Amino acid sequence: MAPTEPMTGDASSSPSRPKLSLSRRLLIGAIVWSIIAVVGGIIAMTVSYRAQTIRLLEQELDSTLTTLPRALEILPNGRVVDQEEKLPSDVRYNLPLSGRYWAIVAINEDGGFDADIRSQSLWDGPLPVEAELAAEALADPGATKYGNAIGPADERLRVAVKSIIVPNRDNPILLMSAADREATDEGANQLRLLLLISMTFLAGGTLIALWVGLRLALLPFRRVQLHISQIRSGQRAKLDGDYPVEVVPLTDELNKLLDNNRAIVERAQTHVGNLAHALKTPLAVLRNEANGPTPLDDVVRRQTEAMRSNVDHYLKRAQAAARAEALGVRTEIKPVVDGLVRLLNRLFEASDIKVSSNIAPNLYVRIEQQDLEEMLGNIMENACKWTKARVDVSAEQGDNALMFIHVDDDGEGLTAEEMEAAVKRGVRLDETAPGTGLGLSIVADIAEMNGGKLTLSTSPLGGLRATIGLRKS
Repeated sequence: MAPTEPMTGDASSSPSRPKLSLSRRLLIGAIVWSIIAVVGGIIAMTVSYRAQTIRLLEQELDSTLTTLPRALEILPNGRVVDQEEKLPSDVRYNLPLSGRYWAIVAINEDGGFDADIRSQSLWDGPLPVEAELAAEALADPGATKYGNAIGPADERLRVAVKSIIVPNRDNPILLMSAADREATDEGANQLRLLLLISMTFLAGGTLIALWVGLRLALLPFRRVQLHISQIRSGQRAKLDGDYPVEVVPLTDELNKLLDNNRAIVERAQTHVGNLAHALKTPLAVLRNEANGPTPLDDVVRRQTEAMRSNVDHYLKRAQAAARAEALGVRTEIKPVVDGLVRLLNRLFEASDIKVSSNIAPNLYVRIEQQDLEEMLGNIMENACKWTKARVDVSAEQGDNALMFIHVDDDGEGLTAEEMEAAVKRGVRLDETAPGTGLGLSIVADIAEMNGGKLTLSTSPLGGLRATIGLRKS
């Protein structure tokens, strides 16, 4: 089983992914705007159409009201009679419950309806005039007032009412004309349905075209993302694809950033190498000069050895840190392990120690080859020192884009406390063995700098298992 401890690097430092991509935000905005435009457009055009058709209907009703006074005759006693030949000639007024009605109503002294003259279509049903509408017309003689009412056939009517003052009569006369508005309302409903269907198809087609356009427009950025991933994994050195004009400034700046990163790493490696030579030479001189038997010579030898160990440790750590910052690095595990296996089998041939590996080809980790060799060399050599007869090296792919490399031996192993202390710098669990105690601490540092971790556990062979977890390329 691979270690379950969290690794440093990608999991802790990577920024959180946005909840919505740019394309989704644009699509959501377009959908919201389309809904507003469709609903608003349908409402506006339907209301406008209905108002226009009602206006035309009211013009017909007003025309009827204009013809009705011509058919009136006022007798000397104030009685109102009609002249049939002058009445509206529309045949619909002669058909019972046809939906077209008119009436001439005499108003009595109390303001109520008196005798009336009506079209045959109205038959003997009640006058389709609301009291409020009649009161408005009586209060403003000569002005036409419009309203709605329920007709004798329970149809919805548009009603026009006007009051007039005539000679030989003290009280006004109320003129009424009405028409069924079902055709008008039905036309508005049909228009609304037609608009809903057509505008929905129009908005849907526009959204589909926008979605396709966004997908095509964002393809170059997906290519840039893929190429950057290939740079990180070492498959590509720079962004050299055929990009659109709008993306070229971005890729140029990224390439400059990559070049600057490589230059910084190269300068850091150069400075580290210069520092190593500058420090090691004086230390070697001091060590050679302190070759006498005096206590002072012994102190100088021990202190210069400690200084050399510390210089080696921090120089290796600085070199590893510089290489870890470089982009586009990756190393195949199998060639590195196979080379170390051959070397260690020759070195420990006299001790009857067998080093073997079982690693599949084409397994890569995101680390410089020199750093991987440094880590595995330390761990595998340490295993050979403490094993009884066998050292096995294996690799497995874990979750969270990690690769685990295991080094197992069949030695005595370590306790939990010893495992924790073994990775600390300068700690040596056995003072009889040669060394400075820096090996495992350097491995831990290099692994951490490359986004990984070194863990120790009990091996299936009975000894110690050292596991390096690194990011896959």
